[in-house]
Amino acid sequence: MPFCATCGAPVEGRFCAKCGAPAPEAGAAGPGPTPAGAYVPPAAAAPMAENVASTLCYVLGFITGIVFLVMAPYNQNRNIRFHAFQSIFFSLAWIVVSIVVSIILGILFTALHMWFLGFGLHSLINLAFFLGWIYMLIVTYQGKTVVMPIIGPLAQQQA
Repeated sequence: MPFCATCGAPVEGRFCAKCGAPAPEAGAAGPGPTPAGAYVPPAAAAPMAENVASTLCYVLGFITGIVFLVMAPYNQNRNIRFHAFQSIFFSLAWIVVSIVVSIILGILFTALHMWFLGFGLHSLINLAFFLGWIYMLIVTYQGKTVVMPIIGPLAQQQA
């Protein structure tokens, strides 16, 4: 039984009863509709755009940076590798600076009872890192490459 090339309905006669399209020739029946429950392989997934992958490197800090250094199509791209390394170095710098400042301010708190200054300074440092992280997310999504001071050249060497 032939099937309509336009809508896939079975055709009995010269025209499709469903859409009115002319019926295919006797020997030119198309593949027809897919039977119910049949497996249809998905189309090959296209890789992400470079700016999206570069932005995702920053989303979870060093975790997504490492993920993009390991994933096959993205670890071949020099720009994505740069952003992955810069994300790793930035998040590690954030962690190290936060720990060092906490230790120093803990010493000041116990010795000089200046906890209010320490809390404010620690909050400002974390705010600066947070704003830098947001800035990198926005700028990288726009397709621009920003080389951060100190850690940017290290990331360029690694990429």
